[in-house]
Amino acid sequence: MADLETLIETGNRQDIFDFLTQYPAEASKDTSHGISPILLACYFKKPQIAGLIANFAKQINLFEAAALGKLEETDFLTERNPTSVNSFSKDGFTALGLAAYFSNEEIVKLLISRGSNVNTPAQNGFNVFPIHSAVASGNVNITKMLINAGANVNVMQQAGFTPLHAAAQLGNIELIILLLEHDAEVDVRMEGGKLPSDLAREKGFNEIADILSV
Repeated sequence: MADLETLIETGNRQDIFDFLTQYPAEASKDTSHGISPILLACYFKKPQIAGLIANFAKQINLFEAAALGKLEETDFLTERNPTSVNSFSKDGFTALGLAAYFSNEEIVKLLISRGSNVNTPAQNGFNVFPIHSAVASGNVNITKMLINAGANVNVMQQAGFTPLHAAAQLGNIELIILLLEHDAEVDVRMEGGKLPSDLAREKGFNEIADILSV
């Protein structure tokens, strides 16, 4: 018999529904990755499956709500426990970081209004800040929200990777312009010496590389 984790990876909704109908408690047990099945499905970019699993879970926590884009639940959970907005999930991310990564704009707006610190990095060794997550997802609106709330545009995650490095690697000119307008530094080198322009050129974005060249 396949376990829930394997079923999430294969992505058959009917199989997952049948499994959880028989074993509903599995929806609330952590996977081998140390995170819930709901978050695992979110990380696999399978939001419908994550939502299906959430229907079987006894309850969802703030991090799952933020990743799933469940605004009412996020509102309720943060109102009931205001300090939770700056707490960390089992894999080290804040709810704001997860909402930014999964492009849940209304939840980002809510969490910022509730006092979530936009300059708090993940506590898992990768040093990912919410602005890194927003840029990685290609979301200009969330990146703008974070900047307007005071996010530092030049923060470095693991290996010296800045938001501008990420935007350059993606070839996202709108994000690049936004970051440059807010004083993103073009001459920051990652470990190994690469500039944002180097990453853009490696991906074939030569015009962007020229713009970023110092």
